Amino acid sequence: MADLRDTLTAAGLADVRTVLASGNAVFASSDIDRTELKARIEEALRDTFGYPAWIVLRDLDQVRAIVDGYPFPERDERQPYVLLAADPASLAELAEAAPELDPAVEQIRLGDDVLYWEVLRGRTLTSAFGKASANRKYKSTVTNRNLRTLRKILA
Repeated sequence: MADLRDTLTAAGLADVRTVLASGNAVFASSDIDRTELKARIEEALRDTFGYPAWIVLRDLDQVRAIVDGYPFPERDERQPYVLLAADPASLAELAEAAPELDPAVEQIRLGDDVLYWEVLRGRTLTSAFGKASANRKYKSTVTNRNLRTLRKILA
């Protein structure tokens, strides 16, 4: 995570703070053009780490609204996830493409530019939606974060 922090700082971002070992970072930037900022960060990551890098960029107010909007009751036996996308159409497509879900195992709900998902612990990779969301076509546009990680970003 120190390499990520150093890369983002070298790309012109200020007050860079990484969160856990999650690939998430919080930073300050005077850039108003989010498209340009996203492209600059992705280029810096590709140049530093040598692999295709795609990010989903959200400001802290958006992250706060996402956390506050989580629609499911939090239960110990469930994992609370949020799917974020660089292209929100991917989330709508994922929601439509999801097979009939067994609510005893998992459920999804579209939010504002996010897709909320709760799933039984231990079933993240093997559930019907877990398999659908792992489709390679979403790799460059969609990322999944645990709700607890998003809360740590806000801390």
